[in-house]
Amino acid sequence: MITIPTEPIGSIPRPLDLIEAVARGSAEDPALEMLYDAAVRDTIERFEATGSPVITDGEQRKYHNFWTYSVHGLPNTAPDGFKIPFSAGHTRRMPRLTAGPFRYRRLADSYLDVALRYAHRPVKQAVISPSALSLMYPAEGIEGYTREQFIDDLVREHETEIRRCLAKGAHKVQVDFTEGRLAVKIDPSGDLLNSFIDLNNLALSRFSAEERARIGVHTCAGSDRDSTHSGEVDYADLLPSLFQLKAGNFYIALAGEKDRPYVLKIIRRFLKPDQRVFVGVVSPIDPHVETPEEVRDRVLEAAEYIPVEQLGTTDDCGFSPFSDDTTTTRDTAFAKITARVRGTALAAERLGGR
Repeated sequence: MITIPTEPIGSIPRPLDLIEAVARGSAEDPALEMLYDAAVRDTIERFEATGSPVITDGEQRKYHNFWTYSVHGLPNTAPDGFKIPFSAGHTRRMPRLTAGPFRYRRLADSYLDVALRYAHRPVKQAVISPSALSLMYPAEGIEGYTREQFIDDLVREHETEIRRCLAKGAHKVQVDFTEGRLAVKIDPSGDLLNSFIDLNNLALSRFSAEERARIGVHTCAGSDRDSTHSGEVDYADLLPSLFQLKAGNFYIALAGEKDRPYVLKIIRRFLKPDQRVFVGVVSPIDPHVETPEEVRDRVLEAAEYIPVEQLGTTDDCGFSPFSDDTTTTRDTAFAKITARVRGTALAAERLGGR
């Protein structure tokens, strides 16, 4: 019997009452605790109702977004950091580090603690990559705090976060590396991408082979308000370097690509024997809700290029990586997840009957 694992990426749109309450005040207002808790419980219940064998908490408690949850509110930061432009015309900004030392303000295992109280199925936990947070360090440097000191602190904080999630029973820890494709857009020479790969490997190399089998890396073209930040970048400029990362699992956005066989051929060429690739089979920024049959056909297409024993399915990206995004509803998100789960099962049945 053939089985094909299927996992989500992470975020689910927050309930509107929570979004509105945060907009009226502070995301960390203790008065919002009941709303956060209700959002997590409802998300997990609906996730499990899709039949998904692996779930997340939908990132309901991540303050503002998937990128800066760990550093939001740090006193040694300013709001005028690295700017991320999206194709819809808007931008998002990272905080800028103003002084050392660098420390996380919160770690993702705190979200896992809450999710595990309610979940009846394995829970994966997404964390932000060191390379993304490295963009907080200003180009002009910080007096009395070198970039080398910053990198040492950053990698230690990242390692600690992953180890705490693994120790608490996370099914997988997923490192969000959406800035990979953006790095190619910013610097077509590839130097920035290579520096990101080296930095992330500096952290990943601290884990054993057994631990890395539970660690994955997610890449996409960005997702916010039905738009991307780097959708025009050729995957051929990213994927060869991506598979140099010392991780056991790769979650690669594919459903939204115009030429999926082109991307699959690149994956086949560079995927290593000890790696599994979860290909995106539903697109969160496409309003069309895929049918299970459409998903089945995308999985069968992927199986023509990737050994089934190394194949998995996922969503192209999170459904609401930035918490104030209301372009996709919770109902649509869970309908797409249901289609992913059912379509993956249909493909496994077809492949098993060959």
